[in-house]
Amino acid sequence: MGGVSLANVLQAEAQAATSKRPHSVILLHMRGGPSQLETWDMKPTAPVEIRGEFKPIATSVPGVQICELLPQTAAIMHKWSIVRSLEHPKEYGDVSHSRGDQVVFTGHAPGPNPEENAYPSVGSIVARQLQSHDPAMLAYVMVPRMIPGTGSAYLGATFQPFQTMSDPDNRSVKFEVPNLALPTGVDHGRVADRRQLLKSLDTIRRDVEVSGSLHALDGYQQQAWEIVTGSRVRQAFDLESEPQAVRDRYGYAPKYQARMRAGGDNPGWNQRLLLARRLVEAGVRLVTVDVRWWDTHDDNFWSLKNGFLPPFDQCYSALIEDLDQRGLLDTTMVVAWGEHGRTPRINGTAGRDHWMSAFSAAIAGGGVKGGRTVGETDSHAATVKENPKHPQDVLATMYRHLGVDTTTNYRDHAGRPKPVLPFGKPIEELF
Repeated sequence: MGGVSLANVLQAEAQAATSKRPHSVILLHMRGGPSQLETWDMKPTAPVEIRGEFKPIATSVPGVQICELLPQTAAIMHKWSIVRSLEHPKEYGDVSHSRGDQVVFTGHAPGPNPEENAYPSVGSIVARQLQSHDPAMLAYVMVPRMIPGTGSAYLGATFQPFQTMSDPDNRSVKFEVPNLALPTGVDHGRVADRRQLLKSLDTIRRDVEVSGSLHALDGYQQQAWEIVTGSRVRQAFDLESEPQAVRDRYGYAPKYQARMRAGGDNPGWNQRLLLARRLVEAGVRLVTVDVRWWDTHDDNFWSLKNGFLPPFDQCYSALIEDLDQRGLLDTTMVVAWGEHGRTPRINGTAGRDHWMSAFSAAIAGGGVKGGRTVGETDSHAATVKENPKHPQDVLATMYRHLGVDTTTNYRDHAGRPKPVLPFGKPIEELF
């Protein structure tokens, strides 16, 4: 079985100790499936019904081109790399949207209900293995709320993501995380007094034989107390403390209204990426950001030009530069991808439909060498021509960076041992 061995984990932990910072991952999930032909795998010599309306531009790395609507991202190509040869295992069949979400978040085939996890997400695995390293800090955060594939499955509710619920990109209200707010009339001093009382009661309770589930609850309660009363987590979510110049660099997506029914939807994600930077800076190990909804069956080119590519270009380039300037890029891996690609041939409504046989990912940081392109698709970006990779390989790359042992098994609800990853190897060509 492929994956990340104990030796790999020990090596990652040694590197993390040397860097004196925990390794983190920011996972930008471009839900809906962005078109590979309008982002990172353009085919300018293909027929017009394949290549579409946009032209490629040069990047800071000679010979590497990306879409003309991503100029700021092109200017920092030397800081990130592209995997162009991703494909879903053919035996998975149709992995549109929620089914594809399950694959890219878990590394396993989707279960019978694609809206519910049959296997734990990458974030839940990270929380299971790494939460104990820093109990006072969240290990797994979802911005703003869970989507299919991000659940904990048989690992249990303890390893579900912490959801911000409120959206940092909503400029009409101050960003506050409701799950960190104390009830009206309760201050942190009163919470501390109640905590001391509970400690006294715990002294009595632990003299009594209790079940393992209560011990588990004790650990969960302890973590909850640390989160609510401690300053680290509250400070990490304090987006209002960011200088306005930094917030402006990430930008605010303009309100987008599709011209056609299936022209995608952008609820605004720029400030979500800034919040993700703050969270990993504070010590969160994995942050998943919902960067939806790239499902452009209709009006693909107008939609990408007016609602998607310019705001993504601004906030993605801002994130990579910000991490780099703060000395966080070496310890923070940033993965941007969707659950699948889009059809090479443009349909009758100037859109592109779902496509499982070829898609791309942008990967930066965490030791990834910038300016590299891994793999190649055919002349229409329809099938993988060279060096095929699967979503499991991307997950294995993230897991190794974080120091997660993918050979570990966890028992499902029926008591059967299940591996973290069924297969997959880190993508060495990125390093």
